[in-house]
Amino acid sequence: MLTRLHHVIGAAFRWLVVGVLGALVLGCESLPPAPTEAASPDYRYIIGPGDNVSINVWRNPELSMSVPVRPDGLIAGPLIEDMQAMGKTPTALARDMEKALGTFIRDPVVTVIVTGFVGSASEQIRVIGEASRPQAIPYKQKMTLLDVMIVVGGLTDFADGNGATILRPSEDNRQYNVRLNDLIRRGDVSANVDVKPGDVLIIPQSWF
Repeated sequence: MLTRLHHVIGAAFRWLVVGVLGALVLGCESLPPAPTEAASPDYRYIIGPGDNVSINVWRNPELSMSVPVRPDGLIAGPLIEDMQAMGKTPTALARDMEKALGTFIRDPVVTVIVTGFVGSASEQIRVIGEASRPQAIPYKQKMTLLDVMIVVGGLTDFADGNGATILRPSEDNRQYNVRLNDLIRRGDVSANVDVKPGDVLIIPQSWF
């Protein structure tokens, strides 16, 4: 009786494992592969909290400054109090500063350069799960999956690299399958794909 019970339990466990694996395989197959090319040629950086911006006011060095963008997205300096910087391109911020300074000086010419990049969540690539160093990475034009994996130090020993996915908020949270094992451990460059600002790379743990 006990032996028969062991056989029943063993068979049930095997069917459970098969069912789980089948669900995982079907789940992976239901996701399309990530497009090889996704970078936008007209991409412009959007300033975010934590960025450092260098502001030069032509012929007015006393108004020039280098300041961090506060957590609330604002900056402040001589003649300017609490100006919104978050969500603007450097050029847009420069034009807004020219308008504000125009009250005090004649025909100001302002140049804004971002010198330290953190960026808002919409400008970052976030890596979670079985990466060696999960983190948020500032996006750079023409950044690829391989660039991201170099920054995070590759995969852990427990990663299911070919089961990884990209969640893309810029496309209504669409998900794509990516092949990190093939790319990193097998050197298959065909598995390298572009990433986009705001992407979330999710690396699951391998079941076996």
